[in-house]
Amino acid sequence: MPLVTLNEHPRHIGVDARLAYHRSAGISRYTRYLLQAIARVDETDDFIVFQHRRHNDPILQAANFRRATLYAPVHTRLEQYMLPAELTRFRLDLLHSTDFIPPLRTTVPTVITVHDLAFLHWPHFLTQDHASYYGQIDRAVHRANHIIVPSESTKSDLIAQLGVREKKVSVIYEAADELFAPMPVEQARQELAEFDLPERFVLFVGTIEPRKNVDGLVRAFRRLVVRNGIGDTGLVIAGARGWLTEDLENQINAPELEGRIKLLGRVSDEDLHRLYVAARCHVHAAHYEGFGLPPLEAMACGTPTIVSNISSLPEVVGDAALLVDPQNEEELSVALHRLLTDDTLHAELREKGLQRAKCFSWEKAALQTLDVYRRVMAASSPAAASASHSSSRSTGDP
Repeated sequence: MPLVTLNEHPRHIGVDARLAYHRSAGISRYTRYLLQAIARVDETDDFIVFQHRRHNDPILQAANFRRATLYAPVHTRLEQYMLPAELTRFRLDLLHSTDFIPPLRTTVPTVITVHDLAFLHWPHFLTQDHASYYGQIDRAVHRANHIIVPSESTKSDLIAQLGVREKKVSVIYEAADELFAPMPVEQARQELAEFDLPERFVLFVGTIEPRKNVDGLVRAFRRLVVRNGIGDTGLVIAGARGWLTEDLENQINAPELEGRIKLLGRVSDEDLHRLYVAARCHVHAAHYEGFGLPPLEAMACGTPTIVSNISSLPEVVGDAALLVDPQNEEELSVALHRLLTDDTLHAELREKGLQRAKCFSWEKAALQTLDVYRRVMAASSPAAASASHSSSRSTGDP
């Protein structure tokens, strides 16, 4: 992959990675994978990775990447008072807010990544604190110079829900990290021995919160156990506990599921790789997703996946997965039974998934993101501003 530079002279680009201290799930992994790929294709420009004051380990080590600490809290209203003041000492040419809310009062050009608009579709899934933070979305999308989204589905959402101009939005697909690849199943199982996993299991990966529909998956799995007699097959859930999980706790403790469900909590990427490989199949029956990285990671490992037939997920998996209505537990239960019992279907989806995953690349995402940076900085330069002002005067525009 050729190395690129945004300009003849290095620019100072800030990337807000503070959320990585709080959660290692979707947005944090997106930020880390993107930065790693940018470091591989751009060795010239100066990148400042802003981390939480308690996050001591640098997210990335590269000659032109340096770590800087910010004290502004994440996901609170206080952030908007502290963040603009803290950023002034860095003299940035551009700031990329990967968690979509930029400093709303700043002279620095901003790019934001809007991963999804689930909080608009499912507001009852939010806590009061989250609702307060996400309530800034209208100002964020209109103040930002440009918006990156991970799917055409999210782009359509942004335009329809918030009235954003189409030319202000770029779709840049995410990808599975190169770590996620096939490996011998027995090797994966041996290296996971400490988890004491079932001989055969279905895998869910993600933060346990209502939008992910983990409770619907557990109900569908219980239906499968009661009706179909699936031997010692278990359900393994890998991900941190989020919020509003009380109902899920009650379902997991149902007598029919005793000993069948394992909650692993947050796991390392290395163990996650092994889990994908060792699983009979992966399930992501979310109510809504802006992209859905776990299904792509599962396919890259050669593990068939079941996903919801709504939002961005069909766009991600193409014809390489089973699609189900996330509201229909019977449909999900039948799909699970098919992948657990039909070896021909399993083998077909394995091959299709491997090919589909190859369509996505972090290097491609990095180059497209750098192009967005370049265009935003060019449009925000003094020369561009002067040209725009002259054009306005010559045409009589206000």
